[in-house]
Amino acid sequence: MIPVSVITGFLGSGKTTLLGRLLHHPAMRRTAVIINEFGAVGLDHDLIETSDESFIRLSNGCLCCNIRSDLVATLGDLAVRRAAGTVPPFERVVIETTGLADPAPILHALMTDRDLCEVYALDGVVATVDAVTGLATLEHYAEALRQAAVADRIVLTKTDLPGAQPAAIAGRLARVNPGAPVLPVVSGAVEPSALFDSGLYNVAGKHPDVQAWLAQETVAAAGARGHHDHSAELTSFCVVRDEPVRAVTLALFLSALAENCGADLLRMKGIVRVAEQPDRPAVIHGVQHVYHAPVWLERWPSEDRRTRMVFIGRDIRESWVRGLLDLLDAEVAMETARHGVGTASGCLERQA
Repeated sequence: MIPVSVITGFLGSGKTTLLGRLLHHPAMRRTAVIINEFGAVGLDHDLIETSDESFIRLSNGCLCCNIRSDLVATLGDLAVRRAAGTVPPFERVVIETTGLADPAPILHALMTDRDLCEVYALDGVVATVDAVTGLATLEHYAEALRQAAVADRIVLTKTDLPGAQPAAIAGRLARVNPGAPVLPVVSGAVEPSALFDSGLYNVAGKHPDVQAWLAQETVAAAGARGHHDHSAELTSFCVVRDEPVRAVTLALFLSALAENCGADLLRMKGIVRVAEQPDRPAVIHGVQHVYHAPVWLERWPSEDRRTRMVFIGRDIRESWVRGLLDLLDAEVAMETARHGVGTASGCLERQA
C-alpha cells in the first residue's frame, strides 16, 4: 500500500513553504506530489523545486468540490503509470490542498473509494496554522476550523514574526483537536518523521464533529453533489505582466497593498521578474497585513518568465490592483528618467 498524506491549512498559513522544505529532505525523494490551487493561474508548482519526484497539479476549481472526479482520477492514473514504469517508482503521495478546501470530502474519498483503497492508504493529515492571524482565521472561516480538527499533526507557522500568539493559538487548537501534537516551525523547517508515518487515519480519536462531517460526505457521495463556488464569496484574480517590474515599483506596490487592503486581502503570492535582476525571479508572499521579504531564486523554475501575482480576498477589485501597479510603474519611470538610474534590487528588500 502506498501511503497518502494530506497537507491542508488556510490561505497563507505556510503549506507551500513547508512542502518545499520537506521535498529537499532525502527521506522524501520518491514522493509524488499533487497540488491544487484556487485561481485561474497556478504558482505553487513553480515555487516548489523538485528533483526526480513525480509532480502533478490539479487546476480549474477547488479540489474539495471536484474530489470524486479530479483527485480519484489523478491517483488512479498515477498508479497505472507507476505500474507501467512511465513515472518514477514513487513510494509516497503528498496532496497539498488549496487554502479554501474543506478536507472532509478529500478524506472520505481516500478512505472509501474501492479502487483507491486497493493501492493507497491514508497515512495522515497535516494542518498548518498561522501563529499571527490564526486566531481570527479560526474564528471567521469554517474551512480553517475543519482543517485543524481533522489533522493528526498541526504545524504552527510564523512563530518568529511580530504579533505571533503561539500560546493563545495552541490553547484554541487544544479545544478543536486535543489529540493532535502542535509543532512550532520556522520557515517550514521540520523533519518528515515528525509529520508522516503516523499510521492509518483514525477517525475515532478526533473531535465528534469530524465523524459527523465524514458521515455527511457519505450522503453527498450517494447523490449529486453540486460544486460550491468559492468565487461567490471571495475575489480571485491573477496579474500577469510580460515586461519586468522595477525593484522600487514592487516595493511601493507591496507597501500600498498592506496599507490599503489590510485584512480583506487574505492571500497574495507571486513570482516577479525584477528589472534589475531579470535572470533571478523574486518570490513574494503576503497575508492580510503581513508581507514577507522577497526570496530570490537562483534561476527561473520554468520557461515562463513572466511576472505572475495571484490575489485572493474580499471585495478586492482587480481593476484597482492593476491600476495601482501601472500608476506606480509610471511614477517610478518618470523619477528614474529625471534623476537617473540608481535603484538596486536591494531597495526592494529594504522597503518590503
